[in-house]
Amino acid sequence: MSPARRPAGGAGGRRKREGAAARRERALEIVARLEREHPDAHCALTHSDPLELLVATILSAQCTDERVNQVTPALFERCPSAADYAAIEREELEELIRPTGFFRNKARSLQGLGAALVERHDGRVPETLDELTALPGVGRKTANVVLGNAFGKNEGVVVDTHVGRLSRRLGWTRESDPVKVERDLARLLPRESWTLLAHLLIFHGRRVCVARRPRCGECVLADLCPSAEP
Repeated sequence: MSPARRPAGGAGGRRKREGAAARRERALEIVARLEREHPDAHCALTHSDPLELLVATILSAQCTDERVNQVTPALFERCPSAADYAAIEREELEELIRPTGFFRNKARSLQGLGAALVERHDGRVPETLDELTALPGVGRKTANVVLGNAFGKNEGVVVDTHVGRLSRRLGWTRESDPVKVERDLARLLPRESWTLLAHLLIFHGRRVCVARRPRCGECVLADLCPSAEP
């Protein structure tokens, strides 16, 4: 690996600073190339308001976005408000979301979510990380999705399997735990890029840098990626 592709090491503070600066510069170039390569990168979950996005993101656990988008039109029509999720019969809700998998657990979470939103937030989706993660079925990843895409708040980086895989291949992190990967990405890249970054990595991971046989010969990042194969 050439010095331009690996941050300079050594004990000297100046060399460390130069290495960190070069690493950030390379990361920014990668993001810029991905923006040009995937100008259509966006949240793939169909939604029209924060509640719909929150519900869709919960349903997307262990399920494809495409499958969720097939299920949600009927669900959103049946449950347009948080109160509707709290009041709907469990069996009916389970049938509506069955194709997304783990439908019993997800139905339980959605009912609890609806009740909590009504009781704590007058039926509205809150706009802070702490309030969101205190809701049933809402973890940090789901909260980041909602904050970034429904409210335009770059509070964190969404780390799914694609984001984690590409971040390791690009040398941005050595971690496998999503929270630690997010920490490394947040340190490396400016806050204003966090929401878009996840979309770019997800699109690139689906189209080019696939899990089993990454298409390095077609990749616009090949000369910047320490994992690229000839």
